[in-house]
Amino acid sequence: MTQKEFQEIAGTLPQEPGIYKYFDDAGTLLYVGKAKHIRKRVSSYFTKTLASYKTHELVKRIRRIEFTIVHTEQDAFLLENSLIKQFQPLFNINLKDDKTYPYIVIKNEPFPRIFLTRQKIEDGSQYFGPYTSVGKVRELLNFIKQTIPLRTCPLNLTQRNIEKGKFKVCLEFHLGNCKGPCEAHQSKEDYDENVHQIKNILKGNLSAVIQHFKREMKGYAEALEFEKAETVRKKITYLETYQSRSIVINSTLKDVDAFTIEQIDGIAYVNYLMVNNGAIIQTKTIKVETHLDETPEEILAGTIAQLRTLFNSEAKEIVVPLEIEYNEPETVLTVPKGGDKKKLLELSQKNVQYFIDGIKSKERLQLLHNRDKSEVLLQIKEDLQLPAVPQHIECFDNSNFHGSYPVSAMVCFKDGEPSKKDYRVFNVKTVEGINDFATMKEAVYRRYKRLKEELQAFPQLVIIDGGKGQLSAANEALEELRLQGQMTLVGLAKNEEELFFVGDQESLKLPYDSESHKLIRRIRDEVHRYGLNFHREKRSKGTFKNSLEDIKGIGNNTANILLKTFRSINNIKKQPESELARVVGVSKAKILKNYFEQQKENE
Repeated sequence: MTQKEFQEIAGTLPQEPGIYKYFDDAGTLLYVGKAKHIRKRVSSYFTKTLASYKTHELVKRIRRIEFTIVHTEQDAFLLENSLIKQFQPLFNINLKDDKTYPYIVIKNEPFPRIFLTRQKIEDGSQYFGPYTSVGKVRELLNFIKQTIPLRTCPLNLTQRNIEKGKFKVCLEFHLGNCKGPCEAHQSKEDYDENVHQIKNILKGNLSAVIQHFKREMKGYAEALEFEKAETVRKKITYLETYQSRSIVINSTLKDVDAFTIEQIDGIAYVNYLMVNNGAIIQTKTIKVETHLDETPEEILAGTIAQLRTLFNSEAKEIVVPLEIEYNEPETVLTVPKGGDKKKLLELSQKNVQYFIDGIKSKERLQLLHNRDKSEVLLQIKEDLQLPAVPQHIECFDNSNFHGSYPVSAMVCFKDGEPSKKDYRVFNVKTVEGINDFATMKEAVYRRYKRLKEELQAFPQLVIIDGGKGQLSAANEALEELRLQGQMTLVGLAKNEEELFFVGDQESLKLPYDSESHKLIRRIRDEVHRYGLNFHREKRSKGTFKNSLEDIKGIGNNTANILLKTFRSINNIKKQPESELARVVGVSKAKILKNYFEQQKENE
């Protein structure tokens, strides 16, 4: 993707946190990245000088960009991690296992402990996270410890062990960090209530906890205990700014599929979030055209079936925003009213809405683009005094390799844009040696003979990259085909950037910065690029056979140097041995002269 191509879509990228995905022309996922501002991050790949070869190579391969919006930069980090592990894109580094990200666990045991862990064990314990920052987890645990005292010891506090008096309180009890359930100083009911409060904090249900602290703070203030009141105020501030967890990776969600739908002017847009083991591993938004006035419920049901099949989903729960009829064995449909599943739908809805906004933005840009192109084509019509607006333009150029192996290339522009399916290349068949005029005549003749035989539309304007000689040769081809007057033929001289018409003595010079001249130069540059690429492909496939390489002792590099210096094999044959030695050395010059002399004797 070029910088110009990127600029056409840059305005459609969101200015929000999320992840972006780069795909090549075969649809292969090349790279997944995270960003707190997607548009700025993606733009940096196309607007900055790239020092890294790997990054430069990545940008060259990009053909399509997709993105998913999330709520926070931390969510973007976690979603990026999940997708990289799922798809292992070529240009991403290998990420470590999930155990590198910390969780907070409420242990499945009597008087449960709460602590940081990097491993999830299927023992019935409850896990919260993962969190992107160990520091944040420790800060949160320290806050919980100061606010709601719980035990930290690994003792087996069964009711029987406590009644037998097997344990004694430790220093934590005397410091006020634990209420001593080991000696029955704290009841199980009171301890469980504390655990319930902590779960509220970890789940983000903070309002009840905050209200509790506000009442406590007010009590301290009325008792003139201002230091204690300030301590509680800090706790409230922390709770109000604390974001409990990520919807992107959430162990309470397990395996679910979430879908949302938005319908506008007979077109439906459906977003799909695939959640596996609590992590979003796939996102997709599609456009669904309706024909029979189907209801949103009918559209959503049909689309769900297609997307679940496409992505091989085996989730047994489907989360949707409205009730639908969907008969799939052992599959549960959920329309959440709140909680994590509701938040998942909200994230899905946010992405489908941005998808719609992006399409509208592209349509507006395309309208402006089409209007601009129409104005340029009208300007070309006026500048060149054409009988019709040149909505179909074709341009020819000859190309050769160091003066050998001539070919012709033709590019086609329709409505001011490349029509690459109509590009053509012509391997010269009737011309011997290097004859630019005859090569041009052959290419033009073959092109329009085919269009004439197939009754296809002719272009309004044909540009010949070259001076009066190439233009005259192209005109001869049209005369032989009896196509004079069917199209306007114009030559573009390479040095002076001036235009020639058949039979005119004076050239036409358009203002260099005019939009009409810019488009003509763009078409000329495109035919250069296309012709050179064709040559490179043929050389890489060994299609061009350099006869110098048949000489024992003369390799490909030497042959290319000779052709680049002397332009043709005939010129090489005419050179004295001393001149050849100056270019390729004495020994190879002797080999060449001996070969040519022997060849001459055999003729």
